[in-house]
Amino acid sequence: MTGRTIKDTAEAWEVRGTRTPFQGKKTSVRTDDVVMPDGSVVTRDYQVHPGSVAVLALDDAGRVLVIRQYRHPVREKLWEIPAGLLDVPGENPLHAAQRELYEEAHVKAEDWRVLTDVYTTPGGCDEAVRIFLARNLSEAEGERFEVEDEEADMELERVPVAELVRGVLAGELHNNCLVVGVLSLVAAERGDGVESLRPAEAPWPARPFQA
Repeated sequence: MTGRTIKDTAEAWEVRGTRTPFQGKKTSVRTDDVVMPDGSVVTRDYQVHPGSVAVLALDDAGRVLVIRQYRHPVREKLWEIPAGLLDVPGENPLHAAQRELYEEAHVKAEDWRVLTDVYTTPGGCDEAVRIFLARNLSEAEGERFEVEDEEADMELERVPVAELVRGVLAGELHNNCLVVGVLSLVAAERGDGVESLRPAEAPWPARPFQA
């Protein structure tokens, strides 16, 4: 090692032209003509995404709240952690995460921290996800949120962290937020501890927001 700091940095190469061949309800596909370092121009297609949040909710018994949901693109039912889209540009990701935990699990949490920030597939999509660690869980007040479509068939479980780690390493669990969240939690616990994690409203350059 040379002592160099390993850190992602912002950079934007020149775009000579851009168009949107597909516009969906929540996402779109963009085509950019990008200037390469040698001066050539190449076409890059990618999905434009509003961004997402995910919640690794950890109860006092060391179990993670997970849901099982059908995902049509991969034709599988996946075990996942609660997650959802940022509904409006500039939305506070903590508020979005609290909403998703309530809507998908009817649970609230008293202690929130940023577990990690990731780009899901930066080679073909600009989706950024903030994964939160939520602790001190309790049942939410009021009526349960009315779910529909795939969410109407969801299953809910609380699974020990060690069992999730085993499933990840065995190739039995594949959802990226679950995989990254669980392994990040273990790394934090074995490192400086979860108390050293960033605060819940830490800056997020990928999706700037108002506190």
